Amino acid sequence: MSSKRIVHPNHVAIPRNFCRLPGGYGVVKICVSGAAETGYCGLDAFEKAKEIGREIARSGAIITTGATTGFPLYSAMGAKDECGFSIGFSPAATEREHREVYKLPLDYMDVIVYTGFGYTGRDLLLVRSSDAVVIGCGRIGTLNEFSIAFEDQRPLGILEGEWKTDEILRSVIESAHRPSKKVIFDSDPKALVERLVEMAFKDKEVTNLVFNTPDKWDVTGKNAEYIL
Repeated sequence: MSSKRIVHPNHVAIPRNFCRLPGGYGVVKICVSGAAETGYCGLDAFEKAKEIGREIARSGAIITTGATTGFPLYSAMGAKDECGFSIGFSPAATEREHREVYKLPLDYMDVIVYTGFGYTGRDLLLVRSSDAVVIGCGRIGTLNEFSIAFEDQRPLGILEGEWKTDEILRSVIESAHRPSKKVIFDSDPKALVERLVEMAFKDKEVTNLVFNTPDKWDVTGKNAEYIL
């Protein structure tokens, strides 16, 4: 009996299209954050995760994840179903450490960035390398990524479902008296991604730092022009 894996052709296909941002800023990158262990998330968690990934790919955006198992992995799988492009940010410093120490997969990722900073450092780089963040069913690591994105004022889309993560985050925002127009809630993966991509476009137009030229910039800020 053959042990050869059967691979979906779309999972190894060239990405179909990228969603270019105005002004040459590059491609929209949407981070998907969620639990690596999803046993308590409900029966539809995996399908919702895959649909999030599919919608990210259909929009032309790149999916970014923590290069882990569970909810993020199924989102990356969904993105590859639609010939999307997937980037993983690993807590490990090398591929061998990623596989043998952290026991994390290599599947469904076109590029893996080996940060070498452990889980907490990985979370920071993952969020700051993304233009918007989707929060699915999650645990402590997901809450950490939410906190980073919230403080950095990244567009945040919180997926509602059978799990309680969305309820907890809604309570945290209300209890902290920190309302934000950049946080949205939705139970529909398609609507959530569409709104996040639109928010990412607007966010890039308004908040990106612009310099006259890198050659003229120095540490004192002289000749630096900011759009805030």
